[in-house]
Amino acid sequence: MRQEKRFRPHYFLLTWHAGEHGGGYVFDITICQLYIMCIITAGCYICTIPLTEKEVVTMPSITITPLAPALGAEVSGVHLHSALDNAIITEIKQAWDKFLVLRFRGQSLTDPQLLAFSRLFGELDPPGPNPYGKPFLEEFPEINVISNVKVDGVPIGNLGDGEAVWHCDMTYVANPPRAAMLHALDVPPSGGDTFWANMYLAFETLPANLKAKIEGRRAIHDATYNSAGVMRKGMKDVTDPREAPGAQHPLVIRHPDTGRAALFLGRRRNSYIVGMTLEESNALLDELWAHATKPEFTFRQEWRCDDLILWDNRCTLHRRDAFDPTVSRIMHRTQIKGGPIEAFQPSPLAEAS
Repeated sequence: MRQEKRFRPHYFLLTWHAGEHGGGYVFDITICQLYIMCIITAGCYICTIPLTEKEVVTMPSITITPLAPALGAEVSGVHLHSALDNAIITEIKQAWDKFLVLRFRGQSLTDPQLLAFSRLFGELDPPGPNPYGKPFLEEFPEINVISNVKVDGVPIGNLGDGEAVWHCDMTYVANPPRAAMLHALDVPPSGGDTFWANMYLAFETLPANLKAKIEGRRAIHDATYNSAGVMRKGMKDVTDPREAPGAQHPLVIRHPDTGRAALFLGRRRNSYIVGMTLEESNALLDELWAHATKPEFTFRQEWRCDDLILWDNRCTLHRRDAFDPTVSRIMHRTQIKGGPIEAFQPSPLAEAS
């Protein structure tokens, strides 16, 4: 496993003065230790003054940069290990509503700091059951570990190094998580990229005949296997999707925050559209999945260490590429509790138009 030295960023106010003029700029330096430094020149002095965390978060507005046409944006100008003021939190949440997936780069966070930032978006939801039947981090059971690393032959995390197929997290329960965060601690030099797909766009661009076929329909979301195809602890193999354990959800949902319509597919394996023959259900699901995962609806994340990704679990799908099993990949993941899933009901005005 690749080991990286980590230093906590130290923040400084750079000030200058020359005659009647002066100014200041906040910057951070990642070193072990730094003391106040003064450089004196003819008629001008420059001084770096250490700032407290509280002073740092009062800095100007964050910057939002779109990452793909369909969804995804990078948030810069914010350090998530500090307490954030309400204005910045509001900006982040507004960007999240708009772009669905947010990336924060260069965030060297401890597990408690990751948990603190996660709680800004709601009550934490425990991870789903893993094949080993116990939390990977006993000290922080709210955190799931996504990793291929083994210590003394025992996996330290979930999902291994293979491909993780398109899915939405934990839709096999009545109230799936509203959001999730993934923090990169160690990443391979290549491979293991993650993709997200925009389910608002998938529904909005769905052909009229498919919209008509799925109107009012519900599907079973199987609980048997995780996204890497591993059977969950306590489950039995399913041969008939009509008998799969798991919640039933509408195929088109109303997003509880935005009110927009989104396809809600969960994952393909053992899915079944209630009220159809198995053949009809499979044919329709195949059409829906082929449409929903078109490249033009997606954003690709090529990971760097200390990346943090926040995504909306109710209106996106995601998947992961396989990667070299001889290199390590370690991610810490949190998720936020969600509420009931409601079917989208078009307004009479929209139907008339």
